[in-house]
Amino acid sequence: MKAIQITEYGRSLDVLKLVDLPEPAEPSAGEVLVAVVYAPLNFHDLRFIDGALMRPPLPLVPGNEGVARVLRVGPGVGGLAEGDHVSLPLLSGSWRERLVIPASGLSPLPDADLKQLSMVGGNPPTAGVALTEYASLGEGDWIVQNCANGGVGRSLIALARKRGIKTVNIVRRPDVIDELKAIGADVVVLDGPDVAQRVRDQIGADTPLPVVVGGAAADQLLELASPGGTVAYYSNADGVPADAGGELATRKKLTVTKLFVGAFDRQTKLVPLVEEAAAMVAAGEIDVPVEAVYPLDQIDEAIHHLHRGGKILLKVDPFAQ
Repeated sequence: MKAIQITEYGRSLDVLKLVDLPEPAEPSAGEVLVAVVYAPLNFHDLRFIDGALMRPPLPLVPGNEGVARVLRVGPGVGGLAEGDHVSLPLLSGSWRERLVIPASGLSPLPDADLKQLSMVGGNPPTAGVALTEYASLGEGDWIVQNCANGGVGRSLIALARKRGIKTVNIVRRPDVIDELKAIGADVVVLDGPDVAQRVRDQIGADTPLPVVVGGAAADQLLELASPGGTVAYYSNADGVPADAGGELATRKKLTVTKLFVGAFDRQTKLVPLVEEAAAMVAAGEIDVPVEAVYPLDQIDEAIHHLHRGGKILLKVDPFAQ
């Protein structure tokens, strides 16, 4: 069985190796054997590989999420059958051809683009908890995010629109402004030194902004957050800004935190969001442009491409369409 493995933590291009591993055992009670179809490649994965996030025992197979096809179900598993597609639980180690996983929390995915479904386990839950866990946002309320053109950003736009929550979306490229407005973004502004003022010019100086979400650390997000609000950073490519505990955050009594979706209870918090997002993918309400797809044996090329920008997937099943 082909897999990407590390035997030491370090720079991804140095430590990732394509290897042959033994086939997984037959699924036990409450488990399923699955074949991975597509698995995203994210900056979070690279931080995991270099040991910056956590250091589980080695060797291990990286891969934080993905979509897989059920091959066999273990004793006592209900609601799943051979041939069903499922979203892999976070941190499953998806950069391999086959694996055994617990059936708890899994349900058949709807008929939809498998590339899009491979991303519902990470981006939509991150966006979903941003909308629910830091303030009681309701219809007509506002939330701000930067890096709005990414997978989390597009998911947040879609989920917020469904809930009647309005979004301010800060982007780095002018060519995506109309595209994000077309999928439901209420306000889209180009990043820059005066972005906080330009946002306020559009939504009003006194409009409450209790939650500000960052895919990258930016002092402007601290400026935008209402006093007593929360600034949550989900990206592992950028750190919390140097003044996160400084004068501005202190004066405004802001909570500045890292949003790590794996810290939330999977069964009660994440599984419902995955199921909601999968239905929205099937309905065409969530669609994240995929820049490129690489097979496992081109992992180095995939990493180089990730650094150039865009959403990158690994095609684990060579026969997937």
